Amino acid sequence: MADDKPHYHGHRQRLRARFMQSGGDALPDYELMELVLFSAIPQGDVKPLAKHLIDRFGSFAEVISAPPERLKEIKGLGDVSIATLKVIQAAAQRLTQGQVLDRPVLGSWHALLDHCQATMAYDKTEQFRVLFLDRRNTLIADEVQQQGTVDHTPVYPREVVKRALELEASAIIMVHNHPSGDPTPSRADITMTQEVRDAAARLGITLHDHLVIGRGQHASFKSLGLI
Repeated sequence: MADDKPHYHGHRQRLRARFMQSGGDALPDYELMELVLFSAIPQGDVKPLAKHLIDRFGSFAEVISAPPERLKEIKGLGDVSIATLKVIQAAAQRLTQGQVLDRPVLGSWHALLDHCQATMAYDKTEQFRVLFLDRRNTLIADEVQQQGTVDHTPVYPREVVKRALELEASAIIMVHNHPSGDPTPSRADITMTQEVRDAAARLGITLHDHLVIGRGQHASFKSLGLI
């Protein structure tokens, strides 16, 4: 009988239809999370779990960026669900990387910022990476140089310059994240940047910028007049 059907009967089909008609921008974070969970949890009502994940971590982006060990703390998330979330994260990073790799970076600045946000903004520890550019300012490599703690990453100017020489790069852009979410450069960030700039300049390598990535925001050393 119709009255015996669960309250969520037909919900999956309706939500998928709304998504296909209006796209992801029309859905709140928890409904987009539901769509992801549908493929990992074939039956049942996943709306409560989706809402709990958004409440626990803060947003869709923060859920898919959360470390697997933290996701395992959530009742109802198994290995398949966690793997599905991490695949979504990897796909987002691969998509943004494709928008900047082998392209002139200075002409694709917004795409570059999107890539940095996708790869670094929600990390719980500091990560320092370097974008290596050729003479046309085309991105030839995007490499993580150091991993740090929640508020510090050791950076060695000589290693940055050495790697640039190995790749025959003509210019670099440095990027690191602030897990606190506030991209304001620290005094240590400023000192380190100036050391790298000076070391690179002696070998004919240009430091175009140093970006500090926060959650949904960033700071540019060039725009701030710090390099």
